Amino acid sequence: MRFGVLGPLAVWTADGGTVQVPEAKVRALLADLLVDPGRPVPVDRLADDLWGEDLPANPANSLQSKVSQLRRALEQAEPGARALVAFSPAGYRLRVEAGDVDAGRFAALLDRARGTSDLRARASLFTEALELWRGPAFADFADAPFARAAITRLEEQRLTVLEERAEVRLELGEHGSLADELSDLVARHPLRERLRAVQLRALYRAGRQSEALDGYADLRKRLADELGLDPSPELAELHQAILNQAPALDAVPASAHGARASLTSLPESRLPVPPTGLVGREDDVARAREALGTARLLTLTGPGGVGKTRLALEVATRVADAGDFPDGVWFVELAGRRPDEVAEAVGRVLGIRDDASAGPADRLVQALRDRRLLLVLDNCEHLVEPVAKLVETLLRNDSGLRVLTTSQEPLAIAGEVVQAVPPLPERSAARLFTERASAAAPGADLDGSGTAEVIATICRRLDGIPLALELAATRVRTLGVRGLADRLDDRFRLLAAGRRDAPARQRTLRAMIDWSWELLTEPERIVLRRLAVHAGDCTLEAVEAVCSGAGIEAADVLDLLARLVDRSLVVALDGPGGPRYRLLESVAAYSLEQLDAAGETERVRRRHLAYYLALAQQAEPYLYGCDQRTWLDRLDAETGNLRAALESATEYGAAPDALQLANALTWYWFLRGRYREAYRSLTVALAAHVGSDDPGVRRAAAWRAGLAMMISDGHFDDIRRGAELPVPGLEDGDPSGAWIEGERARALWFLSFVHLSYGDLATSERLVASALADFRAAGDRWGLAAALATMAGQATFRGDLTTLDRAAAESAEIFAGVGDRWGRLQAVEYLGAYAEIVGDYERAARLHEEGVRVAEELSLWADVSYRLSGLGRITMLQGDFERARELHERARRLAEEQSNTFGQEYAEIGLALVARRQGRLDAAEAHLRAWLDWNRRLGTHSGLVLILAELGFTAELRGDAERALEWQREAAETARHAGDPRATALAFEGMAGALSLAGEYERAAESLDEAARLREAVGAPLPPAERGDVERIEARIREGLDETRRLV
Repeated sequence: MRFGVLGPLAVWTADGGTVQVPEAKVRALLADLLVDPGRPVPVDRLADDLWGEDLPANPANSLQSKVSQLRRALEQAEPGARALVAFSPAGYRLRVEAGDVDAGRFAALLDRARGTSDLRARASLFTEALELWRGPAFADFADAPFARAAITRLEEQRLTVLEERAEVRLELGEHGSLADELSDLVARHPLRERLRAVQLRALYRAGRQSEALDGYADLRKRLADELGLDPSPELAELHQAILNQAPALDAVPASAHGARASLTSLPESRLPVPPTGLVGREDDVARAREALGTARLLTLTGPGGVGKTRLALEVATRVADAGDFPDGVWFVELAGRRPDEVAEAVGRVLGIRDDASAGPADRLVQALRDRRLLLVLDNCEHLVEPVAKLVETLLRNDSGLRVLTTSQEPLAIAGEVVQAVPPLPERSAARLFTERASAAAPGADLDGSGTAEVIATICRRLDGIPLALELAATRVRTLGVRGLADRLDDRFRLLAAGRRDAPARQRTLRAMIDWSWELLTEPERIVLRRLAVHAGDCTLEAVEAVCSGAGIEAADVLDLLARLVDRSLVVALDGPGGPRYRLLESVAAYSLEQLDAAGETERVRRRHLAYYLALAQQAEPYLYGCDQRTWLDRLDAETGNLRAALESATEYGAAPDALQLANALTWYWFLRGRYREAYRSLTVALAAHVGSDDPGVRRAAAWRAGLAMMISDGHFDDIRRGAELPVPGLEDGDPSGAWIEGERARALWFLSFVHLSYGDLATSERLVASALADFRAAGDRWGLAAALATMAGQATFRGDLTTLDRAAAESAEIFAGVGDRWGRLQAVEYLGAYAEIVGDYERAARLHEEGVRVAEELSLWADVSYRLSGLGRITMLQGDFERARELHERARRLAEEQSNTFGQEYAEIGLALVARRQGRLDAAEAHLRAWLDWNRRLGTHSGLVLILAELGFTAELRGDAERALEWQREAAETARHAGDPRATALAFEGMAGALSLAGEYERAAESLDEAARLREAVGAPLPPAERGDVERIEARIREGLDETRRLV
């Protein structure tokens, strides 16, 4: 576990997760222990530090309470961490090493920096140390007396390091950037003479002598006015040297870099020192260094702002420090250069003299021949042709040369290795944002409840692009994290202020994308802005269909798209059916603005709608056959685009398209368990067709009625009444002929299927009988199999085991023949139920395991949940209660994730069954009561009988005869309406248990006899594994009757 005091108090787990330390006093306690980590703090001093003059009545006890809270917070974050807060007679202490606290790591890095003679390594270590600071030391305890001395010490160390780093950078020849960067620091600390001295030297070397003299004059006046002092002799001497323009002031030590030029004609190489550290790029750095070991040209590509330059600098610095290139590492910034200035810019950095007898490229070839050096060419995207030509010439003439370029597109020459620089992954993006936000807004709440999720959202919506995250971090001071997240829809206005010292193209989010947009040809711009109407990613076929027309030929789209991919404006992905393409969210937002400005929005969105409507209609028949999985995966990949298409149809008044699209997707939504989306979409589509007798309207209305029941969550009286409203021609043989062939029968079957799930056996049987006749007449084998599966379910409710087995087996066979794995899954479920009823648990387990496997392969997560619960039931009956509990728990979690209320209920009732058999009666009752009212509202008698009977058994096992009788009487009354002999038998068995506990042994025996008669009548006597309750009750009855006879 790691701790942070260089900024707001922070705690992190070993894997980087943020630890929440609640309550101000507990945080103050931790801060006090971190003032001198590892050393004990006496109890009385801690109490004084926390409460001051307002000590509680019992300070020791109050302190112990805060210690316990701190230990609990640490332990919850990382098991075993409570031991970090230790007590001894000397007081409490935090058991940590120096490296576990950022202040300790800061001190260690300073020691390393001051111990090396390599100036670049020293500068890098100083920078790494300063990056540990997230704001003022102990920022949230600035007024706490216990922290004042530590704050003063740490802040002084920080300033000293800033001065030392500036001196090192001055020796490295970075006076130009230093002269600007030191202005703010000097303004905040105008009387620090060491800092002033570095600034004056930097200004002078940058050719700004008058500013250097003005700076000295300002310091002299301030010292006199505020302290009554003169500048030190050293500073006065520096002032005189500036006046005299002493040659010594221009000298740059020869040791400015570890990699020295092997020939005197080449000056010392220099690299810029980044102002901030690199976050989350270790793997990218390692890949690039490895590539440079073999490749002569490495190009880092990626979208604007992704961090190509920063990565290139890190790679260059590390290979320079390692001495991989004896003749140096050279960095050339090409932003703002014209095509004819590329060779000249490289030559200027290398210090190559002008020579009228040869051109710039030839002079470079002559100067670099036989040299072993690395040339870094940054920002090449606007100069790809001249850069490619120069690099090819240089590499051809110098075998020791390596070139590292950064560009939004490759140079596309022989020998080039391209490394794409991806956006930061979520954790690294969050770390970067948090560090930059802490620096921009010290004391901002970045660790509060729910803040991590908000930061993750910000990072995701900004695509993990470092520049966008840094721009966003500057807004935290004004808006806070949540306010920032809420305003990201207006991102270009929001992120319109960056660092003043940044290049113009990096100061705002819009400028960042403007730079890329302006490099595009007009056809590329057209394809890019049209591509933005897609929601998420899309296929090449979609791009060709949607982006062509009005000046763009479909045959040209592929080449234009490839150019956009090369320019890092379009991201290519591997999809289930081949490559897919998407835009980063910020690029998409920019492109949509351009689309609107071009007046193309409606036309392009209508093309998008037409393409995805055709795709949905093409997919629909395949969802019922052997290509089901392929088309499910394809529609999964297009979910965002299909929703966007439906929105376009609604927005632009394309009512027929909206209806066709919703109808085509209804079965897909059903298979995926997205019942609410299906219901909403059909409702929206039907809203424009009130009073219409169109066949598509009839179909949509029928399926919407069934879906309304499925999403009712038990509160469905009104919805059920709506579902029973007549759909024209649904049950009257369609005299108007307005139904499309086959659709009426499938609508009838679906409604039958839904009513069965609610236990409405009579309606389900009526509807499926009508559907079955139509299926047989039309030769619809899929429909026949579906109807047979529903009839198997109906037989289960009636206790008709013969029909259950026959119908389920025939359904499974037909579904296998047509290739519908979802359908076979339904039939196999009923075969498993039959095997369970007759006590063939091994076969039942095999069938449920097959069901889990098939459902997982199809990603039918609602079905996976049901099959896991079914397998859990069998495992329970086989006596493995712990595995049964695990299976039901998995099923419950999965159902919750899918918002599948029926699946949750089925799984939790299974948990109740297991808990009662394990003797965990309180847990069993809690599980059962959680679903009691829901089942009562739902009116599913068989399910309600099970819950009531189980509650009765639980009360009986507690010895509460009165409560047991109440539960079992209600179970018996409910069973009377169920029409399910097995449910009725269960109610009689439960009543026997309650009666026997109450001492009414003869009535109990009669109830058991009646239960046995009912089970025998349907050919389903209780298997041995399910006779536990009956045998317990029988034993009690025998014992009670024997005792009664003895008394008589």
